[in-house]
Amino acid sequence: MLEDIKKDVTHRMEGALTHFKDELKGFRTGRANPALLEPIHVSYYGSMVPISQVANITVPDPTLIIISPWETAMAIEIDKAIRKADMGLNPVSDGKTVKVPIPPLNEERRKDLIKKAHGLAEVSKTAVRQVRRDGNEELKEFEKKGDIAEDDMHRGLEDIQKIHDDYIKKVDETLKAKEKEILG
Repeated sequence: MLEDIKKDVTHRMEGALTHFKDELKGFRTGRANPALLEPIHVSYYGSMVPISQVANITVPDPTLIIISPWETAMAIEIDKAIRKADMGLNPVSDGKTVKVPIPPLNEERRKDLIKKAHGLAEVSKTAVRQVRRDGNEELKEFEKKGDIAEDDMHRGLEDIQKIHDDYIKKVDETLKAKEKEILG
Protein backbone atom coordinates (compact mmCIF):
# COMPACT_ATOMS: atom_id res chain seq x y z
CA MET A 1 0.00 0.00 0.00
CA LEU A 2 2.79 2.42 0.97
CA GLU A 3 4.78 1.51 -2.13
CA ASP A 4 1.71 2.06 -4.34
CA ILE A 5 1.26 5.56 -2.94
CA LYS A 6 4.95 6.37 -3.48
CA LYS A 7 4.79 5.03 -7.07
CA ASP A 8 1.69 7.12 -7.78
CA VAL A 9 3.27 10.25 -6.28
CA THR A 10 6.47 9.71 -8.28
CA HIS A 11 4.52 9.09 -11.49
CA ARG A 12 2.42 12.22 -11.07
CA MET A 13 5.43 14.40 -10.17
CA GLU A 14 7.28 13.05 -13.21
CA GLY A 15 4.26 14.07 -15.29
CA ALA A 16 4.47 17.64 -13.94
CA LEU A 17 8.20 17.78 -14.76
CA THR A 18 7.66 16.36 -18.25
CA HIS A 19 4.90 18.89 -18.93
CA PHE A 20 7.24 21.70 -17.82
CA LYS A 21 9.99 20.46 -20.15
CA ASP A 22 7.51 20.20 -23.03
CA GLU A 23 6.32 23.76 -22.42
CA LEU A 24 9.92 25.01 -22.51
CA LYS A 25 10.54 23.36 -25.89
CA GLY A 26 8.39 26.05 -27.48
CA PHE A 27 10.62 28.84 -26.23
CA ARG A 28 12.52 30.47 -29.03
CA THR A 29 16.20 30.70 -28.22
CA GLY A 30 17.49 32.32 -31.41
CA ARG A 31 18.27 29.02 -33.14
CA ALA A 32 15.97 27.18 -35.51
CA ASN A 33 14.57 24.02 -34.00
CA PRO A 34 11.47 22.04 -35.04
CA ALA A 35 10.53 21.81 -31.34
CA LEU A 36 9.66 25.53 -31.51
CA LEU A 37 6.55 24.58 -33.47
CA GLU A 38 5.38 21.74 -31.18
CA PRO A 39 2.97 23.90 -29.13
CA ILE A 40 1.32 25.22 -32.31
CA HIS A 41 -1.73 23.34 -33.60
CA VAL A 42 -3.55 23.78 -36.92
CA SER A 43 -7.09 23.00 -37.96
CA TYR A 44 -7.13 19.84 -40.07
CA TYR A 45 -10.56 18.54 -41.12
CA GLY A 46 -12.15 19.94 -37.98
CA SER A 47 -9.48 18.72 -35.54
CA MET A 48 -6.65 20.68 -33.99
CA VAL A 49 -3.39 18.80 -34.64
CA PRO A 50 0.32 19.62 -34.26
CA ILE A 51 2.00 20.94 -37.40
CA SER A 52 4.26 17.88 -37.46
CA GLN A 53 1.18 15.70 -38.19
CA VAL A 54 0.35 17.54 -41.41
CA ALA A 55 3.79 18.48 -42.77
CA ASN A 56 7.49 17.74 -42.94
CA ILE A 57 9.58 20.16 -40.91
CA THR A 58 13.22 20.72 -41.85
CA VAL A 59 15.96 23.01 -40.58
CA PRO A 60 18.39 23.72 -43.44
CA ASP A 61 20.37 26.23 -41.35
CA PRO A 62 20.30 27.66 -37.80
CA THR A 63 18.13 30.63 -38.79
CA LEU A 64 15.40 28.96 -40.89
CA ILE A 65 12.65 26.37 -40.53
CA ILE A 66 10.95 25.06 -43.66
CA ILE A 67 7.53 23.47 -43.40
CA SER A 68 6.34 21.38 -46.35
CA PRO A 69 2.66 20.45 -45.89
CA TRP A 70 1.50 17.15 -47.34
CA GLU A 71 -1.55 18.97 -48.69
CA THR A 72 -0.71 22.35 -50.22
CA ALA A 73 -3.93 23.91 -48.87
CA MET A 74 -2.51 23.45 -45.37
CA ALA A 75 0.22 26.04 -46.05
CA ILE A 76 -2.27 28.85 -45.41
CA GLU A 77 -3.53 27.23 -42.18
CA ILE A 78 0.04 26.70 -40.94
CA ASP A 79 0.96 30.30 -41.73
CA LYS A 80 -2.11 31.57 -39.81
CA ALA A 81 -1.45 29.29 -36.83
CA ILE A 82 2.18 30.43 -36.49
CA ARG A 83 1.19 34.10 -36.64
CA LYS A 84 -1.64 33.54 -34.15
CA ALA A 85 0.75 31.81 -31.70
CA ASP A 86 2.37 35.19 -31.03
CA MET A 87 5.88 33.79 -30.72
CA GLY A 88 7.52 36.67 -32.58
CA LEU A 89 7.83 34.60 -35.76
CA ASN A 90 6.92 35.89 -39.24
CA PRO A 91 6.30 32.97 -41.58
CA VAL A 92 6.53 33.43 -45.34
CA SER A 93 4.31 31.22 -47.48
CA ASP A 94 4.54 30.67 -51.23
CA GLY A 95 1.36 28.57 -51.25
CA LYS A 96 3.28 25.27 -51.19
CA THR A 97 5.78 25.67 -48.36
CA VAL A 98 6.08 27.88 -45.31
CA LYS A 99 9.45 29.34 -44.44
CA VAL A 100 9.94 30.56 -40.89
CA PRO A 101 13.02 32.76 -40.45
CA ILE A 102 14.27 32.80 -36.87
CA PRO A 103 15.40 36.32 -35.96
CA PRO A 104 18.07 36.77 -33.33
CA LEU A 105 16.76 37.49 -29.84
CA ASN A 106 17.10 40.99 -28.44
CA GLU A 107 17.74 41.62 -24.75
CA GLU A 108 14.13 42.58 -24.00
CA ARG A 109 12.79 39.38 -25.58
CA ARG A 110 15.33 37.28 -23.67
CA LYS A 111 14.20 38.82 -20.36
CA ASP A 112 10.57 38.22 -21.30
CA LEU A 113 11.27 34.55 -22.12
CA ILE A 114 13.09 34.07 -18.82
CA LYS A 115 10.17 35.65 -16.96
CA LYS A 116 7.74 33.28 -18.71
CA ALA A 117 10.00 30.30 -17.94
CA HIS A 118 10.00 31.26 -14.25
CA GLY A 119 6.19 31.43 -14.34
CA LEU A 120 5.98 27.96 -15.87
CA ALA A 121 8.46 26.65 -13.29
CA GLU A 122 6.28 27.99 -10.50
CA VAL A 123 3.22 26.29 -12.00
CA SER A 124 5.18 23.01 -12.13
CA LYS A 125 6.35 23.39 -8.54
CA THR A 126 2.76 24.03 -7.46
CA ALA A 127 1.69 20.84 -9.24
CA VAL A 128 4.46 18.89 -7.48
CA ARG A 129 3.39 20.33 -4.12
CA GLN A 130 -0.23 19.39 -4.81
CA VAL A 131 0.81 15.80 -5.56
CA ARG A 132 2.76 15.74 -2.28
CA ARG A 133 -0.31 17.04 -0.43
CA ASP A 134 -2.53 14.39 -2.05
CA GLY A 135 -0.07 11.61 -1.15
CA ASN A 136 0.22 12.84 2.44
CA GLU A 137 -3.55 13.00 2.83
CA GLU A 138 -3.90 9.49 1.43
CA LEU A 139 -1.33 8.17 3.93
CA LYS A 140 -3.03 9.93 6.84
CA GLU A 141 -6.39 8.51 5.74
CA PHE A 142 -4.99 4.95 5.68
CA GLU A 143 -3.49 5.46 9.14
CA LYS A 144 -6.80 6.84 10.44
CA LYS A 145 -8.65 3.76 9.10
CA GLY A 146 -6.07 1.50 10.71
CA ASP A 147 -4.77 0.13 7.37
CA ILE A 148 -1.19 1.16 8.21
CA ALA A 149 0.69 1.77 11.45
CA GLU A 150 1.55 5.29 12.61
CA ASP A 151 5.28 4.58 12.16
CA ASP A 152 4.66 3.49 8.57
CA MET A 153 2.66 6.66 7.93
CA HIS A 154 5.50 8.84 9.27
CA ARG A 155 8.05 6.91 7.21
CA GLY A 156 5.81 7.34 4.16
CA LEU A 157 5.48 11.09 4.79
CA GLU A 158 9.29 11.36 4.94
CA ASP A 159 9.65 9.36 1.71
CA ILE A 160 7.09 11.54 -0.08
CA GLN A 161 8.91 14.66 1.15
CA LYS A 162 12.20 13.30 -0.27
CA ILE A 163 10.52 12.57 -3.62
CA HIS A 164 8.99 16.08 -3.58
CA ASP A 165 12.36 17.72 -2.84
CA ASP A 166 13.97 15.74 -5.67
CA TYR A 167 11.37 16.90 -8.21
CA ILE A 168 11.50 20.53 -7.06
CA LYS A 169 15.28 20.34 -7.57
CA LYS A 170 14.76 18.86 -11.07
CA VAL A 171 12.39 21.71 -11.99
CA ASP A 172 14.97 24.24 -10.77
CA GLU A 173 17.77 22.53 -12.73
CA THR A 174 15.64 22.45 -15.89
CA LEU A 175 14.83 26.15 -15.46
CA LYS A 176 18.49 27.04 -14.90
CA ALA A 177 19.53 25.14 -18.05
CA LYS A 178 16.83 26.93 -20.11
CA GLU A 179 17.91 30.32 -18.75
CA LYS A 180 21.49 29.58 -19.79
CA GLU A 181 20.26 28.55 -23.26
CA ILE A 182 18.14 31.70 -23.65
CA LEU A 183 20.93 33.99 -22.55
CA GLY A 184 23.17 32.24 -25.08
